[in-house]
Amino acid sequence: MNRTWWKEAVIYQIYPRSFMDSNGDGIGDLPGIISQLDYLVYLGVDVLWLSPIFQSPNDDNGYDISDYRQILPEYGTMADFERLLHEAHQCGLKVLLDIVVNHTSDEHPWFVHSRSSKDNPYRNFYFWQPTPPNNWQSFFGGSAWQHDPLTDEYYLHLFSRKQPDLNWENPQVRREIFRTMRFWLDKGVDGFRLDVIPLISKRTDWPNGDANDLMRTICEVYANGPHVHEYLQEMHREVFAHYDALALGEGIGISPKNCLDYVGQDRHELHLLYHFDHMFLNFGPGGRFDPIQWQLTDFKAIFHRWDQAIGQQGWINIVLDNHDFPRMVSRFGDDGAYHQASAKLLATLLLTMRGTPCIYQGSELGMTNATWHSLDELRDIEAHNAWKAWQQQGGTLDAFLQAAAVNGRDNARTPMQWSDAHAAGFTTGTPWIKVHENYPTLNAQKALADSDSIFHYYRHLLALRKSHPTLIYGDYLPLRAHDAQLFAYERADADGHYLVLLNFSSTPCEVADLVPAEYRWLLGNYPMPPDARDELRPWEARLLEIAS
Repeated sequence: MNRTWWKEAVIYQIYPRSFMDSNGDGIGDLPGIISQLDYLVYLGVDVLWLSPIFQSPNDDNGYDISDYRQILPEYGTMADFERLLHEAHQCGLKVLLDIVVNHTSDEHPWFVHSRSSKDNPYRNFYFWQPTPPNNWQSFFGGSAWQHDPLTDEYYLHLFSRKQPDLNWENPQVRREIFRTMRFWLDKGVDGFRLDVIPLISKRTDWPNGDANDLMRTICEVYANGPHVHEYLQEMHREVFAHYDALALGEGIGISPKNCLDYVGQDRHELHLLYHFDHMFLNFGPGGRFDPIQWQLTDFKAIFHRWDQAIGQQGWINIVLDNHDFPRMVSRFGDDGAYHQASAKLLATLLLTMRGTPCIYQGSELGMTNATWHSLDELRDIEAHNAWKAWQQQGGTLDAFLQAAAVNGRDNARTPMQWSDAHAAGFTTGTPWIKVHENYPTLNAQKALADSDSIFHYYRHLLALRKSHPTLIYGDYLPLRAHDAQLFAYERADADGHYLVLLNFSSTPCEVADLVPAEYRWLLGNYPMPPDARDELRPWEARLLEIAS
């Protein structure tokens, strides 16, 4: 297997709007990120992924770009970004930019020109039809076709109506996108997180999707289009082949069956991707706002299936939460009685699995989902659109807010909790979205002062991962696949042999049959027992080195 910096790195995702505000306007910014670089270095991460910082009207919090080469003024200036890049590099941190190339804002000059007339040179930068050619639905609800009275035609938007999809079949579109990517790489950025990249090639025979199953439509119709690999290989030739830069793809719609088509090391497309199989695990038939119970056996099977599919030829990003999903301790752990233990257990999973881990801001503190008391507290366009559909089906507001508290995207967007000061130390002003009520007791200041905190557990795990390469490159060997309580696996290669034991429950779990007589205790989220073959305590995690 090829060994590279991006396989050995740990990524830390920053949602700039909610990370740190430097000027009191209630919105996180680039100088705020700069002010916390020492914190990130101390944590021990290697790469900063910045969610979009480009000019945007913020219909979808920056994932609707109106100028790819300008910084959103709320976040700062180009000089601020260049200082951030320089200081991050001085600290030994690399920087990834989150770039959206499937669609733009409807306020981007390309679309402003495109919609102005049917014969405008930019008309073919987007998809226009006299009438909707199919039943495609937007990810955010409603039809994916929006009527535009200026030319009496419809344009395609797989996301909000203010996010028209680019027509990658037009070579000029591709040239402009590649030119933009080179602009940022020439400034020194270390790569890109490529938003919804499997969607860039459209089925222009315009088949209908399954009106009752959006997830099936995404996989079978929206993603993996007829020219997607041709476009990604062109992107590699025109962009990434000329830089030591990372191409990280958001892998929506990609399955274990076709993942190597995207990240196989002989494909020259993406370097790694993250998939959504476990992230959609508790989505019911109605999607995000129809949560269902998930089973540990299914969760484990997903990790095993993907590891087998990737094999020695590809690589993936390991994530348990991000800006689009709930807080991982609230979703996969226990954010009540076993909050600290389960947050550390999930950290153990994240940082001992084969792949490049990504820590979402605040996970290292154990930040949790919020409680939403009114619709006015929610900021996410997806939530507000979902509420309209919910109302039409006769649902109550209380039930909707409860569903939002389980799976809503705003759960991950509440401000970073730095201290017990006003607004959790995030801002001296009024934050753009409410601060979680638990910030007085759950914050970075308290975590740094407590040697037994979730934060310091992450630090120790990150150091262990760096000093034990088998935890990066070693084979993944699952154990007790059908156990509904225990997630256990080995990591092994010629350089080492490790055993990971994770009790995903609040009841003790027997593990004596899995632990050999000769072992060395490396880390655990409870005090070390007299014998590691003892039963696991509630939400206990153990990392053991096995004698060869």
